[in-house]
Amino acid sequence: MNSTAQTARQSSISPVIPFAATLFASATLMFVLQPMFGKILLPLLGGTPAVWNTCMVFYQTLLFLGYLYADWLSSRFGSQRQLQIHTALLIFSAIALPVALPADATPPTAGNPTLWLVWTLFLAIGLPFFVVSTTAPLLQKWFSHSGHHSSGDPYYLYAASNAGSLLALLSYPFLIEPNLGLTTQQLAWSGAYVGLCLLILVCGISFWRNQADKAEDEVLADAGVEPPTTLQQLHWLALAFVPSSLLLGLTQFISTDIAAVPLLWIVPLTLYLLTFILVFGTWADRLRPWMLAAQPAVLTVFIAYSFINPATLPYWLDLILHLIAFFLAVMVCHGELAKSRPHPQYLTRFYLVMSFAGMLGGLFNTFVAPFVFNSVYEYPIMIVAALLLRPGFFDGKWFLQPIFPAVVLAVGLIVYFSSRELFDYLDLIGGALILLAGVSYALRHSPIALGSLTGVLLLFTLGLHSMASNTLYQERSFFGVMSVRDTVIPDENQKPETVHELYHGTTKHGAQRLTPGNLTTPLTYYSKPGPIGQVFAEFDAENQHWHIGAVGLGAGALACYFKPGQQWTFYEIDPLVVEVAQNPKWFSYLSRCNPQAEMVVGDARLSLAKAADRSFDLLVMDAFSSDAVPTHLLTREALQLYFAKLKDDGLLAFHITNRHLALKKVMADHVNQLHLAALLQEFKPETDVPLVVATDWVVIAKNPERLQRLQQSRLGHWQKLPLTFGLQPWTDDFTHIIGIWK
Repeated sequence: MNSTAQTARQSSISPVIPFAATLFASATLMFVLQPMFGKILLPLLGGTPAVWNTCMVFYQTLLFLGYLYADWLSSRFGSQRQLQIHTALLIFSAIALPVALPADATPPTAGNPTLWLVWTLFLAIGLPFFVVSTTAPLLQKWFSHSGHHSSGDPYYLYAASNAGSLLALLSYPFLIEPNLGLTTQQLAWSGAYVGLCLLILVCGISFWRNQADKAEDEVLADAGVEPPTTLQQLHWLALAFVPSSLLLGLTQFISTDIAAVPLLWIVPLTLYLLTFILVFGTWADRLRPWMLAAQPAVLTVFIAYSFINPATLPYWLDLILHLIAFFLAVMVCHGELAKSRPHPQYLTRFYLVMSFAGMLGGLFNTFVAPFVFNSVYEYPIMIVAALLLRPGFFDGKWFLQPIFPAVVLAVGLIVYFSSRELFDYLDLIGGALILLAGVSYALRHSPIALGSLTGVLLLFTLGLHSMASNTLYQERSFFGVMSVRDTVIPDENQKPETVHELYHGTTKHGAQRLTPGNLTTPLTYYSKPGPIGQVFAEFDAENQHWHIGAVGLGAGALACYFKPGQQWTFYEIDPLVVEVAQNPKWFSYLSRCNPQAEMVVGDARLSLAKAADRSFDLLVMDAFSSDAVPTHLLTREALQLYFAKLKDDGLLAFHITNRHLALKKVMADHVNQLHLAALLQEFKPETDVPLVVATDWVVIAKNPERLQRLQQSRLGHWQKLPLTFGLQPWTDDFTHIIGIWK
C-alpha cells in the first residue's frame, strides 16, 4: 500500500472519541431509565425489593436479547448490511416514544404479579431498552475493525460504558429526581434517546466507510483465530452468573434483614458496576492479587459471624462487612472473566455469554429462589459459589500469602487492647466460628475445599440463627419474607411472658400478648396509650356506626377497636399478610374482635379509588414496606383521593414513624397547600408497659374545629405540624427522598 493510500486510510479511521461517547451515552440512558421507570411503577406495586428484582430480570433478559442480536448481526452480515438493518431497527423503535405506562395498566390483586410486571415493562420500554442494550457489544465490534492502534483490544471501552452506567445511577437520586418531575424526565429521556440513535448512526457510517477502504485480505485477517471452546464459555457463564445472583440476593438481604434504608439498593449496584470499570481498566493486573488475597479473609471470617445473629453487631458494621465481602467476591469473579476474554473476533460471543449468565442469575433469584426457599438463602449459596470459582492463590507467589492473615491478626489485637467493648458482641459461639473460619482460610489454595468448608460453616450459622430466633412460621412472597416469632418478654410484674411477633424482614409489624387478659389488647404502634388509641378513645361516643377503612393490616391489632354496628374495611397489598393475620394459630385479633371485617387485596390507592366517595368516617393509613411508607401514598394526589373518600367531618389518621425520613415535613406541606387542619403527636411511652412503643401519628381533617377536642385532650400531647420552607411539594410527578432525610 503506497503512502497516499495509507494517508487516505488513516484519515478515514474513526477516532476513539465518537465510539466512547456513544457507549457512555447509551449506558447513561440505560441506567436513568431503570430507576425512572421503577418510580413510574411505584403507584401500582409499592416499593418492595421484589419489584426492583423483577425489573432487573427484565432488564437482564432484554440485555441478553440485545447481545444476541449484536452477535447475529456482526457475524452474519457485512458492514453495509449491518448498517442498514440496525438503522431500520432504530427507526422502528421510535414508535415506543415517549416512554410511558400502557393505558389502563392494573396489576392482579390475587396471586404473584411478576409475569404481569414483566409484560408491562415489555410493552412500555421493551423496544428502546433493546436498542440501548445492543450498543455496547455492537460498537465495540465495529471499533475493533477501525484500524485504530487500540482496536486490537477494544474491551477497555466496556469500562467507559460502565462509567456511564455508574454516573447515571448516582446522578438520578441526587441530581435528576430533585430537579425534574416524572413527565419531564420521560420527555427528556425520549429526546436523549433520539440523540443516541444519531450517534450510533455516526459510528455505523464510520465503520462502513472504514471497511470499504480495506482490502479483502485485511477484512479476513482474523479468520484463523481459534474460537472459544465450550468449556471456556461455560467458565464465562459461571463467572458472570454468580455476581448477578449475588447482586440481587444482597439487595434483598440488606433491604429486609439489615436496614430498611431508602435508596440502599443503589450501593450494591454501584459496587457491581465499579468492578467492571476496574477489571477492564488499566489497573486490573495490579488489583487482581490483592483481591484474591482479601476475599477469603473477609468471606470466611466476618461474613461467617455476621450471619449467625445480625443483631449482635451494629447494623452499620454488619452492612459494611456484607458490602465489602460482596465487592471482593464480584471483583474476583469479574477479574477472572476479564482475564479470560477472547480475541476481538469473538467479542460479541463473549458479551453474549456474559449477558445470558446475568439473565440466568436474575431468573434464579426472582422465579426460582422465592418458591424454593422461605428466606433469602440464595445469597449465602452464591457466597460459597464465588469461593468455588477462585483461581490459584497468587499464582505461586508464596511469599505474599502470610500478609493478609498477619494483617487481620494485627488489627484484631489492636482493636482488642484499645477497645474491649467491641468484644462484648462476640460470644463463645462467635469465637468458635471465627476459629473455624481461620481453618477454612488455611485451605485458600483449594477452591473446592475452601468453598465446601465455608458452606458447612454458613449452614451451621443459619440453622443456629433460625433456632435462636424462635421462628414459628416463615414464608416468602413477592413482597418479602414474612415470619412469626415466639418471644419471651417481661410483663408489668417483670415475670416472663410469651408473645407472638410479626416481622417483615427485620422490621416488626405487630405483636400479640398470649395471656388471657391481653389477647384483645392492641400493641406496638396501635396501643391504647398511643396516638391512634387516643383518637378512638376521644371520638368513641360518636362512632357507633362509623365506616372505617384501614390501609395496612399487619397482625390485625387495629381490629380490636371495632364496635358493634361499625363497618371495617382493611386494604392490604400482600395476600400472605392477610393469611397470617386471619390464622388464629399465629394471631387472634381478627377472629376475636372483628371476624366480619372486609379484606381488599391490592394496592391501596387503586383499591380506594374504586370505593364510593364520601363513604368513610375514618381512614387509617398504616402502609409500610419493611420500614418505609411507599411514596405514592404520600403525594398530594393521594391525600386528595383520601379526602374524596371521607365524609365532610371525616378524619385521616396517618402513621409516619420512620427512622430515616422526616415524613412530617411532607404532611405539613400538603396540609398547608390543600388548606386542611392537622395535629401531630410524636408519642413516647411514659411507663414501661410491654410492647407499647414510641410512634408518630398525624391526624388530618378538613377544618380545625373537628380537631379541637383532640388538641384539648389530656390523653396525649397533640401539636400543630411544624412549618416547612423550601420543600417542593410531593406529587405523583415529583418526590424527593433526599430532601427529607433526617
